[in-house]
Parts: sequence; structure tokens; C-alpha cells
Amino acid sequence: MAEITIKYLAEKLKLAPSTVSRALNDSHEISANTKKKVLDLAKELNFQPNPYARSLREQKSKTIGVIIPERINNFFSQVIDGMETVTKVHGYHLLVYNSNEDIEQEKNILTLLLGGRVDALVMSISGQNEKSKHLDILKNRTTPVVFFDRIPHDFPTTKLITNGYEAGYNGATHLIKKGCRKIIFLVLSKEISIGKERMRGYLDALKAHNIPFENSWIVVCGHSEAKNIDLLENLFYKLDRPDGVLASVEKLALATYRALAKTNIKMPDQVKMISFSNMKIADLLNPPLSTISQPAFEIGKECANLLMKKLTRKNQPDLEDKTIVLPSQISLRESTGK
Repeated sequence: MAEITIKYLAEKLKLAPSTVSRALNDSHEISANTKKKVLDLAKELNFQPNPYARSLREQKSKTIGVIIPERINNFFSQVIDGMETVTKVHGYHLLVYNSNEDIEQEKNILTLLLGGRVDALVMSISGQNEKSKHLDILKNRTTPVVFFDRIPHDFPTTKLITNGYEAGYNGATHLIKKGCRKIIFLVLSKEISIGKERMRGYLDALKAHNIPFENSWIVVCGHSEAKNIDLLENLFYKLDRPDGVLASVEKLALATYRALAKTNIKMPDQVKMISFSNMKIADLLNPPLSTISQPAFEIGKECANLLMKKLTRKNQPDLEDKTIVLPSQISLRESTGK
């Protein structure tokens, strides 16, 4: 049997291939009667349009590139879930890359994706630094890009973040109200934009409540879980150990649980903790973890909505240079002595 193509359908129906193509795409230029004939035959012959051929004709890949700094983080997976609920409706799919917090790898991914593999980009930048010099490659391209969570402030496009300062302030304030007087702030990098805001809120909360601060209270951790556990274990073995922990990311909260288990220090009796986290199992930890959760799913949906509007409508202006702030939510559980 001959290969079922648009040309084959056209010959069977004695129509032009362009007419069949427009009918399959539900063009307003084609009558309802002709559309029905084309669709009926396509269904009878089990014809499936070739999406790659269509992409070449339209000079679109129907693909959105997504670059995230790490996979093992509930926040990023929920952002991707939110994006997919929007993009799949428009026939777009996601191509997700992990920079592994490596700026050189991020550069290589950008070079690869800008070779025509994607129609747009969504990015949360590497934590090595906040400087965006390597993003200049995007400024001279027509590829639309949206940044979220970890953003370059000097790049002219739309960015989505949460209220990091307010959340950091409220998290520290909650620990202070629970009686904590030596609260450490766990962070992966002092250079990440969202981490800076959380840390600024934490510091202002200490100042507002007359808690004397020492630089050693800001604990910069790494990406090795074993090394983080050792670092925290040593902190909790000290006589003047912390009585409060504000973790800027969930992986450091989990490292704290493991460190405390090794030192036999009890939470929340001897130390209380609240963490930025989108873990769905936070209430199953022992004790259940108090969290500051970002609206990750909504961030993903908003990123995708912005890009779909740009990509699927004609004569759309460039993405506006602005920052959209969405609020986080605090859930108090037993780790802070609820």
C-alpha cells in the first residue's frame, strides 16, 4: 500500500495538496464540507500528520527549552509540571536541561539550544554567580526568554520570582518568637539573587528583634550531601550550638535532619528549624518540617502563558522588561514547636 501522505489524500479527493493541508489545520479559508471530506478520509486511512515536517514548513520547532540548576528539587519539578499544563494545549513540548550549578555547562546548553532547536527559553540561572555576561548571546537573538526564581536583574525581559525578602523575614521572626536566639542561615551560595533576598530578610528580622548577629551564623554549604552533613554535625557538637535553623533550600534541611540524628540533638526541643521547601512529604518527616513554599506550579503556568501568547499570536510585542512577584506560603509544623 502506498504511503499515506497529504499528497496521497489530495489525489484521492482530487484536491490540491495545499487545500488538504489547510483543511487538516482547520483553516478558515476551507469550507466546512471540504474539511469534512478531508478529515473523514484521513480518519479512514489512519493518517497521522508529520509534526517534524510541519515544524520545518512553519520554521518552528514547537519546543520550549528549559534550563534549571538542579533536578533533585521539588520546586523545579513543580515549575515544569505547571509549564506542561499550558504548552501541551498549544502543541508545544519541553526540552529540559540541567546545568548542575555549572556556568560553563549553562553556556554550552545555551549554544546548543540557540542552534534552532527551540522556539523560546525558560531559565533559572546557575548558582555560581548572578552576573549574566554569558547571557549576552541571547540579547542579539529573537528567541524569547523568561527567567524565574534565580534571575539576572540586568537582562531586559520578564522575570518571575517570589517574595524572598518577606519570606526570609517571616521565617526568622517565627523562630525568634519560638525562643531561638542563635539562628543560623543555611545557604548554597551568597550570589544567587533569590538567596540574597532571603538572607536580607533574615538579617533584618534579627536586627528588628535586637538579636546580636555574628558572621559565622551564615553557613555556606556545598552540593555534596556528605560534606554538608559533616559541616552541620560539627556545628551542633559545639557547646554554643545553634538553637534555630533557617534553611534557604530543602536539601540543606534534609542534611540538618541527618546531622541532628548523628548528634542525638532533638528537634524541636533543642533546635528548631524552618526551611524553604516545596516537598510534598514535609509533613511525613520526623518531626514534620515547617516550610516556606513557593507557588512553583503557578510560576510554571505563568512562564508558559507568557511564551504561548508571544509564539502563537501574530504581531506580539517583545516580552516586557519587568519582574513579577508571587507570594510564598508558610506552613507551620512540629519542627518549630507548633
